[in-house]
Amino acid sequence: MLAASRRTLLLDRLRADGRLVAKDLALELGLSEDSIRRDLRDLAAEGLLTRVYGGALPASPAVADYAARGDIATDSKARVAARAAALVESGSTVILDGGTTTLAVVRSLPRDLACTIVTHSPTIAAALLDHAAEVFLLGGRLFKHSAVTSGAAAAEAASRVQADLFLLGVTGVHPRTGLTTGDPDEAAMKRTLASRAAETYALASAEKIGAASPFQVLALDEVAAVVVDPAADRQALEQLRATGTALLEAR
Repeated sequence: MLAASRRTLLLDRLRADGRLVAKDLALELGLSEDSIRRDLRDLAAEGLLTRVYGGALPASPAVADYAARGDIATDSKARVAARAAALVESGSTVILDGGTTTLAVVRSLPRDLACTIVTHSPTIAAALLDHAAEVFLLGGRLFKHSAVTSGAAAAEAASRVQADLFLLGVTGVHPRTGLTTGDPDEAAMKRTLASRAAETYALASAEKIGAASPFQVLALDEVAAVVVDPAADRQALEQLRATGTALLEAR
């Protein structure tokens, strides 16, 4: 089988099964595991999948740069954001992660809602200028890819926060790898923020369900629930439910 045909087969199988196991594919196709792994490396370099130990998982389109992510699954993000915004209660202290889905949450919040919002995203803070909420912006090194602060200074500032709720943005939600993102420092900052809140809810628009990125933020059982769009791939949602993960469906 030609390399191009083999890689097409791998991508088709990944779409159908949600994962690839290099050993099983090598046996099925009569090839060496090294050949399969080489194909997976090439496909991962093109952004077409995410390599994991023993095989590969679907790559998330949400690892694109901040400007590009704004045009991905906008309707799905709006539905998830509206459901997440309903979790924010008057008088509460809420940590809002950075990203385009949490920006949509801000748009769904009532402008007269009296609460306290803590964020490490200048974009989120600016979007709250005309809201009644008290806003605290955590400083630190600006990670331009996601328009958030990270690093030691941001983590130190976050360690002094006590919040009722953290709305967590991720780029992948997969039954095997859990909640993931594309940068290790960003993943660490998200874990720090989650540790400062009584409850964490992960926000997952349709393109993130069943996808994986290289760095785990949290396991699925470390969040109160994942807010999902019921219009996401049905099989991917059922696989998440099978893990016992609490899913909060957008209306």
